[in-house]
Amino acid sequence: MIIQNNREESLITEAAKISVEILSKLGDMVKEGVTPLEIDMYAGELCMEYRVHPSFKRVKGYDFNTCISVNDVAVHGIPKDIPLKKGDLVSIDFGVVYKGMYTDHCWTWSVGKASKENMKLLLAGRKAVENALTKAVVGNRVGDLGYEMEKEALRNEFNTLSVFVGHGIGKGLHEDPEIPAFGEKGKGALLEDGMVICIECQVVDDVDDIKTDIDGWSARTINGGNAVMFEYMVIVRKDSPTILTNTLDWGIEKL
Repeated sequence: MIIQNNREESLITEAAKISVEILSKLGDMVKEGVTPLEIDMYAGELCMEYRVHPSFKRVKGYDFNTCISVNDVAVHGIPKDIPLKKGDLVSIDFGVVYKGMYTDHCWTWSVGKASKENMKLLLAGRKAVENALTKAVVGNRVGDLGYEMEKEALRNEFNTLSVFVGHGIGKGLHEDPEIPAFGEKGKGALLEDGMVICIECQVVDDVDDIKTDIDGWSARTINGGNAVMFEYMVIVRKDSPTILTNTLDWGIEKL
């Protein structure tokens, strides 16, 4: 979506504000002994409380409020009824529909203190997306964002997954342009003023490939290496992007 007027910007801003509040409350449930399914059920309760609709339930064939990916599940994790353990990496991908506007964003936490290896992965995944975020300005191209994400992952001896991409968002959950987590500077679709996009990547301690569980959704790393995912919604602007899902001050350990 490219924002056309103040009303559209106000609506997408309010939708994102609600979405961040809900994801923050879901993050507070990330602790030893809690199951991803319990977190997902709480997400449904919060959506009713805030009078919004979980956007992922509008994806054909998907019946959950969230995607919750644990350890080697990189993305699209089906919320399981399996208690979380200390040291688990938990990514909660979430979005709402509010007055016709869609949101979509993700954060990864460690259950308790992260190991040295997991902390390196968490920081690399977070920085990859946050570095790319600063490039979401008028005149840049999606390749500029992808370049930043892949560069940070490789610098830390990790990989980004190329099969999944960021995307435009607004009046639909997945809109143009696609934003891969790799790319060349100056290449790809042009970023325009008012364009609303989701900048995301999965950074994996593994090769750039996945296998899908029998549930048809949960995408795991090939060799069992851990994965993290971070995602921001922003509005492309001339000098610096407007961050809609502002989680820049969030932590990555639930102690």
